[in-house]
Amino acid sequence: MNIVIPTWNAAAVLPATLASVAEAGAGILVADAHSPDGTAEIARRLGATVIQAPRGRGAQLAAGGAAASQEWLLFLHADTRLEAGWSATARRFMQGPPAAAHFAFMLDDPSPGARRMERMVAWRCRTFGLPYGDQGLLIHRTLYDAVGGFHAMPLMEDVDLIRRLRPIRPTALPIRAVTSAERWRGRGFHGRSARNLSILALYFAGVPPRWLARLY
Repeated sequence: MNIVIPTWNAAAVLPATLASVAEAGAGILVADAHSPDGTAEIARRLGATVIQAPRGRGAQLAAGGAAASQEWLLFLHADTRLEAGWSATARRFMQGPPAAAHFAFMLDDPSPGARRMERMVAWRCRTFGLPYGDQGLLIHRTLYDAVGGFHAMPLMEDVDLIRRLRPIRPTALPIRAVTSAERWRGRGFHGRSARNLSILALYFAGVPPRWLARLY
């Protein structure tokens, strides 16, 4: 397995993320966009291989996928930590045929708003089979290549890839992916959720991602 983590000014959160995935003993590729805060130096010091890519999560994920050499790929955001024991669950899944999987979304916030957000995400995944990138994506190389991998999009790169996987629906693994709630606290859980849903609706309506990135 290769673990691909895109980064931009992630020095504050990356060490915890790298610590959470260390149990797998996998090759970690940090696709950094020339962060000025020392992210690349921290990643190297903690044992990751750093590749430089143009800024933009889609471009960085694509670069990481291209550089990966293992049969299975795990794409993970820099501010998302996997709970202990995740690698055993992942290994059992990887013993099966080529497929894709994601983890259970959780926020590192004790508020009722965070719990509501988690329930909404769980419902979206059950109903539409549409996990987002902050839930991680574990995918077999042949399947990833067959659908063309991540595209260098400024936004919605995760939704775009999941749509191209259909009719395959990623399997929900019973492991929590704990994501920083910092982005939600500023605007509020309800406000951020409403904005995200609006952007998703516009994307499905055909609005180009480069326009949506301005709203995001």
